[in-house]
Amino acid sequence: MVTAPRPHATAAPTATTAPRTAPTHHPLPPATPQPRPTDLFADRLVAVLSGQRPVHWMLRHTAGQAYDDLARLAERNPLRAPGVRPVVSDLGYFVPRDGALEVFARVAAGDRLRALAFRLERGRDLRWRCTAVELAGSRPPREETG
Repeated sequence: MVTAPRPHATAAPTATTAPRTAPTHHPLPPATPQPRPTDLFADRLVAVLSGQRPVHWMLRHTAGQAYDDLARLAERNPLRAPGVRPVVSDLGYFVPRDGALEVFARVAAGDRLRALAFRLERGRDLRWRCTAVELAGSRPPREETG
């Protein structure tokens, strides 16, 4: 017995039968270098000491006495200069031990140049925190214990 040829079924493309195309490969953009903690903290401290940011902005970025010292310093807005935004013009640091940085910065505000010093320590959570801050010899006399 001879059978008639069957007509070819043409199904509409579905999710399972649609032609596959190769995924488009988009190369990742080059990694943006992350700023160093010394640079970040210098900028943050300058923002607070010039009155651009409130002191409480640094609350979770400080440890120990540093927040109180920063609040005392910021009361006078020592880096505020009329019509000029202060900038960090130079920065250096010393590593006294692993997980600690002692940083110095020159801050230019108009025709004035000020010195800023601060200490950073990395906590167990691997976050850097400011643990000490001084501005141009503005450190209060330490109380003698005895």
